[in-house]
Amino acid sequence: MADGPAFSGSPLDRVSHKRTDPAWLERQLADEKTRFLPVWRLEPMVKLPAAQALAWAKWVLFEDLDPPPEPVLLGVADGVAHFAVDVSALEKPEVELGVSDVACFAELRAIASSMPPGDAGIAAHARSLVDWQQRNRHCPACGGSTRQVFGGSQRNCIDCGAEHFPRTSPVVISAVVRGDRCLLGRSRGWPARMYSALAGYLEPGETIEEAVRREVVEESGIVVGDVRYLASQPWPFPSSLMIGCIAAAETESVVVDHVELEDARWFDRNVIRAALDGAAGELVVPPSFSIAHYLLRSWVDSP
Repeated sequence: MADGPAFSGSPLDRVSHKRTDPAWLERQLADEKTRFLPVWRLEPMVKLPAAQALAWAKWVLFEDLDPPPEPVLLGVADGVAHFAVDVSALEKPEVELGVSDVACFAELRAIASSMPPGDAGIAAHARSLVDWQQRNRHCPACGGSTRQVFGGSQRNCIDCGAEHFPRTSPVVISAVVRGDRCLLGRSRGWPARMYSALAGYLEPGETIEEAVRREVVEESGIVVGDVRYLASQPWPFPSSLMIGCIAAAETESVVVDHVELEDARWFDRNVIRAALDGAAGELVVPPSFSIAHYLLRSWVDSP
């Protein structure tokens, strides 16, 4: 199986020690080798005809835009700086940028499964960072306007001087197992027969283990004992960190919280394996780029 869940493993060095240096940033922005990823309404620009690999551009592509966009630094690879550029103000971005024949903007969920892992990781970073920039134009402390600093890794309030940083919301997600069965839940509005691992936001003052036990018992009535961390995944919709665990159930009787879930039930290992392999049957699992898919595959393939 893959080395890690989708959206992990970006090849870019985030160069935290460099992005606070204005002179260094100016040199990168002026460098002909620097690459820029256009992002339109949180959709990255990708190459045609396959629409799978990211389409990088030079700054000349943006020179005629008014007002000029502010690039946000993603990182450096092989000595070349990479930035994201928000072009959401454009109505017809492919036409206005003159790239209709070679590129398009694509919804990340739709293309994540077919993207090279490194590109998916970069796109996730770009999407989350651009979204944070859009949502934080004003200071939550005083309401004043904020400005971008340090290559977009921080925004400072012009009026009160408060410093604001990108935030990530931690979410625990668990494959709850007992013997050769795994507990999966279903939300309203999902495609027919789709079930997934149980998940919920980590609350203040909770450990990961405590959050898993609370979420599982709240949603399904199942009491969980041992909780084992397996893997994490940046989830850029808009900006969460999925903390993937395998949780050992101590009880079997399911009592569904119908406010949270439409249904929850136990599935045999062989049923889940068949669904992961694409077989038509009683179960449909989440797409391959999700950490839920990764958790289920890890459990199915384990001894």
